[in-house]
Amino acid sequence: MTRSRLVGCVLLPFAAGYYLSYLFRTINALIATDLTAELGLGAADLGLLTSVYFLVFAAAQLPFGVLLDRHGPRTIQSVLLLLASAGALVFALADSLTGLIVGRAVIGLGVALALMAGFKAIVLWFPPERVALVNGWFVMLGALGAVTATAPAEVVVQVVGWRGLFALLGGLSAVAAILVLLLVPDCCLPKPKNGRRPLGLGAIYCDRRFWRLAPLSALGVGTSWSLQGLWAAPWLKDVDGLDRGGVVHMLGIMAIAVSASGLLLGLAADRLRRHGIKTHQVLAATLGVSMLAQMVLVLGWAVPALLPWALIAAAGAATVLSYATLAEYFPKEASGRANAALNILHVGSAFAIQCATGLVIEQWPPVQDHYPVEAHRCAMAIMLMLQAVALSWFCLAARHKPLAHYRQTLQSQLAHYTREHGSYGRAPSQLRMPVPVSSNGWRAATVTAMLISMVLLGCLTLASGHAGIAAHVIQSSR
Repeated sequence: MTRSRLVGCVLLPFAAGYYLSYLFRTINALIATDLTAELGLGAADLGLLTSVYFLVFAAAQLPFGVLLDRHGPRTIQSVLLLLASAGALVFALADSLTGLIVGRAVIGLGVALALMAGFKAIVLWFPPERVALVNGWFVMLGALGAVTATAPAEVVVQVVGWRGLFALLGGLSAVAAILVLLLVPDCCLPKPKNGRRPLGLGAIYCDRRFWRLAPLSALGVGTSWSLQGLWAAPWLKDVDGLDRGGVVHMLGIMAIAVSASGLLLGLAADRLRRHGIKTHQVLAATLGVSMLAQMVLVLGWAVPALLPWALIAAAGAATVLSYATLAEYFPKEASGRANAALNILHVGSAFAIQCATGLVIEQWPPVQDHYPVEAHRCAMAIMLMLQAVALSWFCLAARHKPLAHYRQTLQSQLAHYTREHGSYGRAPSQLRMPVPVSSNGWRAATVTAMLISMVLLGCLTLASGHAGIAAHVIQSSR
């Protein structure tokens, strides 16, 4: 298949689905005031309504990831986008909180695999050496949904209202589903070699390479999503003293930054790969720059606010590098499971960090509708320390060779000895497998990362019973 056909029949249809997913994720901030005025929703109601999307989104990752590997991205994505279309129409017609929650939950379910299906299709159709580059284009096109959810969506709301907007989004979701079904060609899904069983989620979650990457990617990307999705606006208002126009302008620049970053990171990984620099090293450097930008904000250095916030937002597109790295670790027939296993940590971390940040900030009482500068800096400092620990673990784990290395060493020694002394010769005493490093560290990391889901549930419980947090969220969105 030619390159132009791959772009037109594979990349663009799946990018349209991811674009809608990004748009649905960020649109509630724009219509929060309209929902409150028309349906009389309180702050706690709006907080619950917004969080339902992320919870359903996260819960669907693992089971849908298995279906993605079994049935392929074309079938699964087209069916789910039709589900998202139905959810948007339910949301548009709802006249109560229950109806809105049901619509929002169905939307979250319908776009839950928009990112994963696109990455799966890229792995199946594009050559391995171009995966990072194509991932970059895919994320850039999808992230334009965040840009659309600002001024362009506001124009639509002013003309047809928020109900008309969601009716329009429902129609666009149905069109995207039809495009995926008609344009994307059939693909023979790869089968495991030698008749072995497909790689399961258990094997992926027990893989040491996965847990070397997962904490850094989940915390780094989750922090970027949390800040861009909510806490950047209160910081710009309370710490930098910007008015509403200034905050909206800054958020627009951040949306453009994350969109451009997807393409730039893909290009950089593709070029650096040719010079021997691996994709996971580019990921570590990207998130390290984001941490440096956060440190600048925490310490209050005299740097224009635009620069650190643009760098933090750009780190949200580092998923381009994370999933390209997983494509190197796991076979194609397990790429859907592997991507879903990591994506649930991304979404869960973003939700947990978003809730935890609110809990930390509320330890300081607001003064004239503004939280103190120290509250915001303390919350970001805690996030920064967690990311620093994850980066340290990433770097330290790289110094230890995996068990496969030691098995290969032993096999080569045995083969050499057999050639020299025959099959029944006595093995020399020095023929021993090198002692591998202790596995306690990565096992502990595995348990820690698995607890993220429990933390997510705990944060939801605390947030649902704390009306002050929801009030602060809604006030910030206004």
